[in-house]
Amino acid sequence: MSEPVVCPFCAGSIEAGQKECPACHHSLENKNPRGALALGTVLAERYTIGEFAYADGEGVLYRSVENKGGIPVTIKEYLPVTLAADRGSDGALRPKAGSEVLFKTTRMDFADLYRALMQVTPATGLEAVLDVVEANNTVYAVMENPGGIPLSRYLDTVGGVMNPAEARSMLQPVFEGVAAMHAAGLVHRGISPENIRVLESGRARLTGYATIGLRTVGSGLRAQLYEGYSAPEQYSTAEFEGRYTDEYALAAVFYRMVCGRAPVPAGQRLVADSNPAARTLEPTVPSYLSQVLELGLRLKPAERIQTVPELMSALSSPDAARPLLSKGTKNQKDAENGRRKAPVTGLLAGTLVLLAVLVLLGLWIAVRGRDGRGQTPQSASSAAPTAEPERVPDFTGFTYAQLMANQNYSSKYLFYHDPAKDEYSTRYDEGVVIRQSPEPGEVMGDSYTVELILSKGPELAVMPNIIGWQQEDAVSELRKARLTSAVYVMENDGTYASGCVVKCSAAPGEELPAGTTITVYIAADRDVIIPPTPTPSAEPTPTPIPDLEEDFD
Repeated sequence: MSEPVVCPFCAGSIEAGQKECPACHHSLENKNPRGALALGTVLAERYTIGEFAYADGEGVLYRSVENKGGIPVTIKEYLPVTLAADRGSDGALRPKAGSEVLFKTTRMDFADLYRALMQVTPATGLEAVLDVVEANNTVYAVMENPGGIPLSRYLDTVGGVMNPAEARSMLQPVFEGVAAMHAAGLVHRGISPENIRVLESGRARLTGYATIGLRTVGSGLRAQLYEGYSAPEQYSTAEFEGRYTDEYALAAVFYRMVCGRAPVPAGQRLVADSNPAARTLEPTVPSYLSQVLELGLRLKPAERIQTVPELMSALSSPDAARPLLSKGTKNQKDAENGRRKAPVTGLLAGTLVLLAVLVLLGLWIAVRGRDGRGQTPQSASSAAPTAEPERVPDFTGFTYAQLMANQNYSSKYLFYHDPAKDEYSTRYDEGVVIRQSPEPGEVMGDSYTVELILSKGPELAVMPNIIGWQQEDAVSELRKARLTSAVYVMENDGTYASGCVVKCSAAPGEELPAGTTITVYIAADRDVIIPPTPTPSAEPTPTPIPDLEEDFD
């Protein structure tokens, strides 16, 4: 353990061996649980670990301070109780025997999540991620300390029920923050009154980030779900989770705020759906708003409102809600009609098939018996061909929502998706299936589980600023940026440095699909006559300089 350099409570200066902070008079005795970092531990020569706050199946949260500015922060240490064995005297975590690989992969997931959140936060309504530190064979996420109180406690102070307009105003920053996460390809999966803090201003801030493993039952970590707020698909690793998972949770939080109690837990609803409409519990809730919440809390993801902006808009006014409610009602009726018709249709079809088989069998026996050349029915039966095994359909080109909306697929197959396996694709739009396992045409196994690999859309490259660079260096820089180049010379009256880049077909900082060909214009030696070359406004067929056109690798 390093000696504390500042008080972990007030950031005041501390001398080695002091038992109490002279400024705030807090005891400096370590009372953190065994296995956690000790009070006063210095992390990355910048942060001082404070009191243990709480632990979940993924890690431990500490109230801490940033030493240089004396800023209060919260630090989450990746410490999975099901995978970590102990902590050495040097502070390093050691995984349990046999769990080394899972410990490493989930630790990488943790680091990747918080580094991605750093790019999104601080955004309105989201707790900011300030730093990610790798040390002690684990990872630490450093976050702001937003203050305020949990929404669950705030609701107790106001009598448990809020006016819908006030609830919308309070949650608007959270809605906007979750939409920003979704735009970056992130899903929260833990939205609940426990992870929403109400600040002194009355606005709300979302906290409680976690990897998919913590928010899904059966992942290998000790799952942490929120009864009434976690979506049905989080109760099985075989179910696909997406932005509509957060939409379910936001609808559940709003439901709690306006009618005084949480929705019936999803696990219970899957057995018998008895969740009452919000208007039934609180008659002052407008009819349209109650219907919107019912639509947002549908058990099947494809039948829900699909995006957070749509939910936020629908909760704002009857006019905004009307198109979604109309679409949701139609989808539900179609699904119910399909379920009612399926048994009758299947029975009728089966009866007709059986009758046809019996008729054909009778005719065959009669014909074969009359000419004396036929086999007995028993020999005919034994010679009948074996039924063709069922093969996997081709789901390539579909979105997950389309697959779930197709009753022939959603009622039969269990679709599984790991976002870490998604790939960039110039052929398929973002969110479209580009590959599957088992592959199309393979014999379907007993589980009827199909893993889907989705497209992340085209991989983007950022155009570097190469104006004024020598030709060879410019081409090399474009190649490192995953862009190709086509180089042309242009006449030079002495204005430009010979052999250097004068202009390009893309501006510095512009995002382009990886592999895009950039036209690069190089200044010729002074007064050398060059045939006409293309310009950004009018580009005749160019003639590349021989042997200098670089292919993207």
